[in-house]
Order: sequence, then C-alpha cells, then structure tokens
Amino acid sequence: MKLKMRLCYKIFLIALLFTSGLIIAAIIFPVFGVLCKPSRAKRKRDALKMAWLGWFSAIVRLHIIKEGEPLDNSGLLVSNHISWLDIIVLGRFLPAHFVAKSDILDWPVIGFLAKQGGTIFVRRGDKQQVKATAEQMLWQLKQNSIVIAFPEGTTTKGDVVLPFHASLFQPALLTKSAIQPVAIQYEGEATQHAPFIGEDAFVPHLIKMLSLDKIEVRVVFLPTISSAGKNRHSVSNEARAMILDSITEETKITAISSLNR
Repeated sequence: MKLKMRLCYKIFLIALLFTSGLIIAAIIFPVFGVLCKPSRAKRKRDALKMAWLGWFSAIVRLHIIKEGEPLDNSGLLVSNHISWLDIIVLGRFLPAHFVAKSDILDWPVIGFLAKQGGTIFVRRGDKQQVKATAEQMLWQLKQNSIVIAFPEGTTTKGDVVLPFHASLFQPALLTKSAIQPVAIQYEGEATQHAPFIGEDAFVPHLIKMLSLDKIEVRVVFLPTISSAGKNRHSVSNEARAMILDSITEETKITAISSLNR
C-alpha cells in the first residue's frame, strides 16, 4: 500500500513538473526573447532548463556519481546511450543542446519541451536530414554553445558501445571545438530497468522508473580529444574506445566488489 501511495505521489509530481515545463517553454521562453538581449535570454533559458532537469532528477531519485569534470566552455560531448534518463543525467551539469532522434517529437509533452528547449533532431536514414542536423550543430558550436550527441544512434543495455556515426563529429572538427567523451553506466537495480530499448514506450518506462526506490548512475567525463591532424573517423574511433575502456573497467570493479562481499 505504501509503495502504491509513493508511486501515485511521484506521478502527481511528474504531472506538475510537465505542466510547469509547458508554461516555461510556451510562455516564459518567448518572453525572455522579447524582453532580453539574445545572450542574456540564452543564459536565462539555460538556467531554467537545468533547474527543470534538476527537479526531474529529484522526483525520479537519480543518485549520480560524477567522475571527472565536464567542459567549462563550448564544445561537443559524445556519450554512450542507454536511456532517455541520460539526458537528465548530463543536463544536470551542462546547459547544452542535445542531438536526439526525431521519434522524441511524438512523445507526450516531452516532444514539445525538447523542441522548445533547443534540441537538434535527426531522422534516421534521411541523408538530407543528417546534413541539416550537421548544419545546426555547426551553428550552435559557432555560437560557443555546448552540444551533446549520442553517436551510437540508438540505445543499448549499457554493456556494449556500438560503432559511432562519424558524421556527428564533423561540425566539431570544422569549428576546431573541444571534443569530450562521456561514459554513462547505471548501477544496482537500475542496471536492468533503466535501459530504454527496442519497442519500449516512454510513459510505461517512466512509470517503471518512478517505481524504483532510487536510480543509481555513474557518469565519467573523460579527457578531451585533440582533433589536430585527425579526420572524423579517427576521432570517432578514439572517442568510442575511451568510453568502452571506461565502461569495461567499471564493470570489472563492480564484479570484483560483488565477489568480495
């Protein structure tokens, strides 16, 4: 009974959060655009986005273990991809523009919030759309923004890192932007439940996440990659190798710890 009451309370909080998000995206953001200079409006929007993601994190009870430091300036962050929760995890630390698949536009409320929040959408298999995505990334990097992409192009269970789409690295090379790999790994009970893969639907998965007592996740901000003299394929392979090494090492440590208990 207590578990059901707690779940209902969390659902109520999520409903309030989504309502506030709609107000922020539909009313407050446009007001900032009218009343403030572009640079100040951007800072205010970024602050609100990070605060909103912080509230989301608190409701789903995300317990984040952070290693390393994220970029303190513009650049491209690339991460392995396990769940929609990855966006909340990374958005807690950085005011960034995410690159996400266009399927998110069909999600209730979240699709609208993502669009209004400056997400760059890519439609898989559409070469023309891929070009448009690269141009939007290039523009944001030229504006000294931070862009976060998931180059695998899909989610996994977190035990592998799929080959990266090298085209996502080209805008960073053209602007000589910093490139920082990031490794995400869910732990504890969330290891099995957090992955959002296959035919999973957002709302049922959200309810499942709210049912957990807490969601443990480790995020490792790895050293930036020097792009001097490299092409998008070599940089892509280097970033993937760094993330894979970090995940593999963490898996080994977890396995040893469990054996010693």
